[in-house]
Formats: sequence, structure tokens, C-alpha cells
Amino acid sequence: MRLILASQSSSRRAMLSAAGVPYDAMVPAVDEEAAKAALKQDGVEARGLADALAELKSLKLSTRHPADLILGCDQVLVLADDSMLDKPKDRDEAGAQLMQMRGSVIRLISAAVISEGGTPVWRHVDVASLTMRPFSDRFLSIYLDSEWPAISGCVGCFRLEGLGIQLFSRIQGNHFTILGLPLMPLLDYLRTRGVVAS
Repeated sequence: MRLILASQSSSRRAMLSAAGVPYDAMVPAVDEEAAKAALKQDGVEARGLADALAELKSLKLSTRHPADLILGCDQVLVLADDSMLDKPKDRDEAGAQLMQMRGSVIRLISAAVISEGGTPVWRHVDVASLTMRPFSDRFLSIYLDSEWPAISGCVGCFRLEGLGIQLFSRIQGNHFTILGLPLMPLLDYLRTRGVVAS
């Protein structure tokens, strides 16, 4: 039995590799935007949205690899007014999103689902809260000059492992959750399945 990460996310791959977890990574070929739009239209809130998208990715590969454990993940960013942000389409949109978040508290919801044989067998959803400081327009310009296009694939337009840490005055929650994977609960489950030593 092997673990397959249903993602090509560099941060999730780095977390698993650093933790000594043996895995393969595959793209689940899911139309994520269409699925997200349909779920939002059905009134699914942020926590359920992250969970449903993680499950969708996990199940998509699980039907093709029924003997393996398939890990699907998703992350949703929620603003203070409970609306959600998607990944920015370009630098201008990244700037607009950061200005929208400036001086407010945002939540990052990270979900992970493992499927086996076409059925979900484990799931975990975790939430982190981040207070974005009221940074200046000058800092925003410096930040975008330094971080674009590296942040183009990041929900919220930041990487805490880089200059993005300077956007915040306070962070509450697990670091791995913020990076997009509730790693500690995942490791607990993988130990029960013998993927990593107990």
C-alpha cells in the first residue's frame, strides 16, 4: 500500500518529504473551479467547501488506484465578512485582494481527506486565524515586486516562509494548517496504517 498525494502543490510535497513520509504525487484532473462554483451555488459554507473539494480530489484518484491511500487536500481563505477569496488571476488582482484584507482578521481552512478503494476513510479540517497588519501602500508595492509571480498560486497571495510573514501582526493556529495541510493529525493516521513507523 502506498500513499498518493492528489496534488502537485510544492508546499504540501515539501511538508510530506520533510516529515519523512513516503509518497507519490499525481494530478487528480478535477475541474476545481466548476466544482467550487457548484458547491457555492448550493450554499456550502467555507469549511464544507474545503472538505468537499479535498474529498473530490481524493476520490477521483482512488477509483483509479483502489489499493492505495489517496490524500486529497484543499484550502479556503475566509474574510472577516465570511466571503471567500480565490487565487489571484494577475498581479493587479493580488494587490486588490491584499488591500481588501489589510488591517483585518482572515481565516485559513485546510482540509485533508484520505480515500481507499473509492471510499473516504479519514478526514480532518483545521482552521487558523491570521491578523493582517495595516501595511502601507509602499510596503504593498515592495511586496508585490518581490513576491509576484511566486504568490500567483497562493490563496491569499502570501507565503509565510518568505516576505509574506511581514503582512501579519498576529497568527493563531498550526503552522502546517496555514501552509495547506493539517500535518500532525495526518501523521497520526498514517502511523495507524503503517505508512510511517509508530
